[in-house]
Amino acid sequence: MILSMDLLGGAKALKIQVLKNQPYSRIELHKAMRQGAFSYAVLDTLLAGLGALKRKDVADVLGVSTRTLDRQRTAPERSMPADLASRTWMLAETMAKASEVFGGVQQAEAWMDKPAMGLDGCRPIEMLQTLQGVEVVNDFLTRLEYGVYS
Repeated sequence: MILSMDLLGGAKALKIQVLKNQPYSRIELHKAMRQGAFSYAVLDTLLAGLGALKRKDVADVLGVSTRTLDRQRTAPERSMPADLASRTWMLAETMAKASEVFGGVQQAEAWMDKPAMGLDGCRPIEMLQTLQGVEVVNDFLTRLEYGVYS
């Protein structure tokens, strides 16, 4: 969870300090999202750190248009709605896991953008558009991490 938070700018990037101790629990994250702790600045930090992924792909994962992504940059202090904060966290968490498996963020981004045989030829970034796809990608990353390829 710590790498996920780092991709978002760290706990200091949150608007309120409900996340005091590391590692963060899922309950603490839920409360933080519901309380508006995730601002658009957190999303902007994530986007800046994921420079190799196409903005359109990231926007599709987040369930917004690229135009909406661009517009949010003008108000970085505004709180994200809980659903967008949740999708943003999910993307950061998945990228963190892929970074650990592949040895870095750049390698993870490259993997996300290529069709994967273990995902029926789908690009992992496309799979992140649904909760079911997120589960499949994370299960696949876990199998890769432990050397189970079937």
